[in-house]
Amino acid sequence: MTPSDSLQLATTEHGVRFAVHVQPRAKRNEICGLYGDALKIRLTAPPVDGAANKALIAFLAKALDVSQRDVFIVSGQTGRHKVIEVQHTTRALVRIRLEKATSKR
Repeated sequence: MTPSDSLQLATTEHGVRFAVHVQPRAKRNEICGLYGDALKIRLTAPPVDGAANKALIAFLAKALDVSQRDVFIVSGQTGRHKVIEVQHTTRALVRIRLEKATSKR
């Protein structure tokens, strides 16, 4: 079972929402499993001046094969626990792409 199997994905009017838990200043950018009900993501960027948020958006956009402008932090701008919305996609597509990104480790 992969983390994407247990991750709660909510369909919205514009796309899909899910929770993430960010660990900044890591050795590398990676999806490393679940942290409670959130997808745990390690980022090399520091949590200073929005650098980790920008890195998170870029990382998720690449992992999900969507444009960065389709990835939004809905809540949790200043904390580790965030809610992400990915627009113009489906739950099934997000699951498939997260599974693919997780298997690359």
